Amino acid sequence: MRIGVIGSGIGGLCAAVGLQRAGAEVVVFEQATDLRPGGSGLTVFANGIRALDAVGVGERFRSLTSAKAGQLRGGQRRPDGSWLTTVPTNAVSELRVIDRAELHAMLVSSLTAGTLLAGVRAVSAQPDGVVVLHGSDGLERTDQFDLVIAADGLRSTARRTWPGDPGIRYAGYSTWRGITQDPVDLGGEAGETLGVGCRFGMAPLADGRVYWFAVATMPAEQAFDDEVAEIRRLFGDWHHPIPELVDATSPVHIHRLPINEIAGRLDSFHRGRLVLLGDAAHGMTPNLGQGGGQAMEDAATLTVLLAPLVRSPAPDTAQLEAALTRYDALRRPRTQLIAQRSRAMGQLAHVRGRAASRLRDLLLRSTPQRTLRRHLAQIQTWEPPKTPAIGARPKS
Repeated sequence: MRIGVIGSGIGGLCAAVGLQRAGAEVVVFEQATDLRPGGSGLTVFANGIRALDAVGVGERFRSLTSAKAGQLRGGQRRPDGSWLTTVPTNAVSELRVIDRAELHAMLVSSLTAGTLLAGVRAVSAQPDGVVVLHGSDGLERTDQFDLVIAADGLRSTARRTWPGDPGIRYAGYSTWRGITQDPVDLGGEAGETLGVGCRFGMAPLADGRVYWFAVATMPAEQAFDDEVAEIRRLFGDWHHPIPELVDATSPVHIHRLPINEIAGRLDSFHRGRLVLLGDAAHGMTPNLGQGGGQAMEDAATLTVLLAPLVRSPAPDTAQLEAALTRYDALRRPRTQLIAQRSRAMGQLAHVRGRAASRLRDLLLRSTPQRTLRRHLAQIQTWEPPKTPAIGARPKS
């Protein structure tokens, strides 16, 4: 089975690795020539780790990370450092944090040499498996695949051809992200700190460096003469070690990104031999730390469902359709629900005004630990599907 993957983000690479190991002939197209992701971290919860196990790279991932992130005191704080709520450590004991660049490099190195083609843009992808490609040489060519996986992000070229594509919308806030150059002692505490219209989060990497993000309500087109000066203006008097984390990060490695999401729900994640994966299917706000994890789940689900078919040079059309229909039935309800919850969490964090922020803080203080534990369990309780028998009818 010949599979084309559009996009070399985390989800696309996970799918490529899993399907290649299952026996498929895989080609990954990436329009960028520089494959190094910007300086940011990625929090991977238990569900994401199980997905990495399913595509065959779970142990390599564990070797690059540490379990200590899930052992810290975490939750939400006020800018003065007082705790609003703490997350039960046994609810996030498997949580790990990784430099996104390290994860990307690990996934690329897990592919057969020559699988990933950089500087090649997919101009269009059709439900019949035809892809029009534009190379760095300026020439266009057409290629045919048994299956095309569109993992080309929130602004997916493939999704724009979808019936009823809702497009994307700005969430109302933007985030700066950075990783400190050297280790910083967090004093056994991590998580988020909430202010009025802004918040700051931190999580340790395995080597002691710290991944952090600073989020603020602002217009989508907001511009600053000095990005770092604005961060210091907003967060410079917040509790230790927030100012220290900003100071410990090279300004050239601090980047701001407007937070966007898919503006509505798609009716299907697949059309014929074309399937959406990751942000292309369900781009969500990062408030639950599940964007990457859900893309990993997508990739693991596709790997398991397609494994019985991929070694065939000409997979049965009905069986392929059944596998993709089951993928849609399994992934669409879960990802769309998590996207909805993530959106609500962002709205709560960025309520307008001091009075509303005080009410938010009161709500967080009064949330029982059992409610937090149940909420986290609902997100993290996930297993790859069982491999269906060839010819079996799809189940949801």
